[in-house]
Amino acid sequence: MSVVPALVFGTTGTNLVLSFIVAMAVMLLVSSCLRPMAQRMAAVSGLYSYTAKGLGPRAAITAGWSAIFGYGLISMAGLLAVGTYGANIMERLWGSAGDGTLVITLIILAAAALAGFFMIRGIHISAKVTLLVECVSILLLASLLTAYFVLARPHVDLASLNPVNGNFHSLSLGVVVAVSAFVGFESSTTLGGEAQRPFINIPRTIRWTPIVTGALYLLAVTGQDIALKDAPGFIASSQTPLSDMFYFKTSALMAVMLDVGIAGSFFACVVASTNALARTLFCMGREGVAPAIIGHTHQTFRTPWAAILTAMPVITGVPIVMVLYGVSPEKGLTDLFTLGAYGYLGAYVLASASLPFFLRRIGEGTWASWASGGITVGAVTFVVWNAVTLSAYEGNVQPAIYGALVTLSVLNAELLRWRFPARLNAVGIYDEPRESDIHSSAKSGRIP
Repeated sequence: MSVVPALVFGTTGTNLVLSFIVAMAVMLLVSSCLRPMAQRMAAVSGLYSYTAKGLGPRAAITAGWSAIFGYGLISMAGLLAVGTYGANIMERLWGSAGDGTLVITLIILAAAALAGFFMIRGIHISAKVTLLVECVSILLLASLLTAYFVLARPHVDLASLNPVNGNFHSLSLGVVVAVSAFVGFESSTTLGGEAQRPFINIPRTIRWTPIVTGALYLLAVTGQDIALKDAPGFIASSQTPLSDMFYFKTSALMAVMLDVGIAGSFFACVVASTNALARTLFCMGREGVAPAIIGHTHQTFRTPWAAILTAMPVITGVPIVMVLYGVSPEKGLTDLFTLGAYGYLGAYVLASASLPFFLRRIGEGTWASWASGGITVGAVTFVVWNAVTLSAYEGNVQPAIYGALVTLSVLNAELLRWRFPARLNAVGIYDEPRESDIHSSAKSGRIP
C-alpha cells in the first residue's frame, strides 16, 4: 500500500489508479478459478498440485517452478525493502549511520535470520506474526495519510483522479507491477495440510483477500496519487518517495513511523512468501521433482526446514548483491517485483487453465468452468503479452529471465519423462487423500 503505488507511479505516471483497478480485476478472475479447486482439494503445494490434477504433471512442473520463482522474487524484494527502510529509520533517528551499504546488508541478514526462525518454528507463530505486523502497518499508514492531508493540505486536482486519461502506452507494465501488490493472495492454498477446516477456510481466504486488499489499495493509491502529483519533483523521483514526502512536508517523527510500518509489513511479506515457497518446494522434493533432501521435515516442529534452509541463502543473497553493486532501492524493487509478478502470472495462467479439466476429471465439469478458465487465461495472457512487448521495446531483460526459467522447467519435465518416468507420474500423488487420512481425521473429530 505504501511502496508499490510509488513504483507504479514511476512506471506509468498518469495511470496509477487505472493500473490498480485492472490488476484487481485480473486477480478476482484468478480467484474465481482457484476457489472451486480449493473447495475440493486440500493441497500442500497449491497451484502446483492443482495444475497436476488439471493439465498433467509436465505443466505442473512449470507451474511449480514458476510459483517458486514468484514467491522467491517477492521475498527478495521484501528483504531489500526491510533493509532500505530500516536504514532510513536509523538515519532519521541518529543521523548518519555510517556506511549505508553495510547497514542495509546487516539489516537484511538480521531480518532473514529472524524470518527463518519463525518459519522453522511453525506456521502458527509465522501466521500470528504476519497478521499482527500487517494490521499494525495498515493502521499506521491509514492514520498517517489522514494526518498528512490534514496537515499538508495538498492541492486536489479532481481531473487528475480520472482513471481513464488516454495515455495507455505503459499501462500493461504498470499493471504487472500493480499485480505484485496482490500476488500471494493464493498462498493459503499451500497450507492445505496444516489449516483447520481447509475446505472452508482456504476458499474463503481466496475469495476475500483480493477484495479486501483491493479496496485498501484503491484508497491508498488515490491518496498517494494526489499527494505525489502535488509533491516537489525531487520527492516524486526519490528512492523512498512517500517517506520523504512525510519527512519534508510534515515531520521527521511521522516519516519514522511510516518507515517502521513499511519495514514491518515487508518483513511479514517475506515470512508469508517464503512459507509458501518452502511448501511448494517441499512437495516437489517429496515427489522427486526436486532433490529428495528438500522433502524432509523438522523432527520436532514438523515444518519443511530443509526447503526453508535451501531457499533462504538465495533469497538473502540476491538483495545483498544488488546493494553491494550499487543498485538503487527503487530500481531494485521495481525489477524484483516485476520479475516476481511474471512468475506468479505464469503460474496463474496454468492453474486457471486447469479448472475445467480438474472439474471434468471428477465428473463436475460445466460450461461455466470452461468460460471462467478461458476468460481468466485470456485476460492474464493479454496483460503479460503487452508487458513483455513493452519491456522488449524498452530493452528490459525481465521477460528473458522468466523465459529462461520456463525453458528450464520444460527441460526438467522432459528429463524426468526420459530418465525417471515413475517420478513424473508421481507428480500430484503426494496430495492424494488416502483411506488412513480419512480414518485419522474422523477419529480426531475433523470429519463429522
